[in-house]
Amino acid sequence: MKTNVVVDNLKCGGCASTIKKGIMSISGVLEVNVNNDTDTIEITHEDTADLQIIKNKLHSMGYPERGTVEGLDKFVTNAKSYVSCAIGKLTKEEEEDQVKK
Repeated sequence: MKTNVVVDNLKCGGCASTIKKGIMSISGVLEVNVNNDTDTIEITHEDTADLQIIKNKLHSMGYPERGTVEGLDKFVTNAKSYVSCAIGKLTKEEEEDQVKK
């Protein structure tokens, strides 16, 4: 089964890397594809996967489903997304360095 979620705060490949790693850790998720141009995350999952858990995980990483946050929570999730983005960039660079070796 495939589910698309449009999120806020998606900026780059670092964000995509963090999102993929975080969502793949959820039981029942089989594949995650991130489209930075459309801010869409395509999640391939088993029927048993809990979509609310997936959306909550995205929110906790700073990538809430579009239109679900406002006010202070919007500010907080935006700040979290910058941290997640930086971590994703570092992780991606470390993986690329390992491939070069």
